[in-house]
Amino acid sequence: MHRSDEARSRLIWTTTARSIFKHLLYNARKNAKKVCQSADPTLWRDCTPTWMRRDYWESLYNIWAAERWQQTSTTMKVNRVANLEANMHTSGYVSFATHQSRLENELKRPPTFQEVFDMTHKKKGTDQYIS
Repeated sequence: MHRSDEARSRLIWTTTARSIFKHLLYNARKNAKKVCQSADPTLWRDCTPTWMRRDYWESLYNIWAAERWQQTSTTMKVNRVANLEANMHTSGYVSFATHQSRLENELKRPPTFQEVFDMTHKKKGTDQYIS
């Protein structure tokens, strides 16, 4: 593996892990809201996920209860609704195999895994990976 491949792989892994972790925390908040029957994070103390240490959970719900976080959350919700196209996965419901076949026809050769991955994970016309 070349050094540039290693750096690129690390970047993609980090970006993917960050996104997955973000969704994991979102689901933890959503579940706490449902189980505790309250949208108030200060009432989530006893709703610690089984996979998380209690002291980490306490730190998180204190962050989520802070006014600054609440304001940022509201702003981001408004932004997501206002710009729906920016929040869509580039491959949609088309399978990876279908994308691979289409790219093979376009390139007139079998595409590399990286080429198909980039095609399905980057914003069109840019070199930027989607979240």
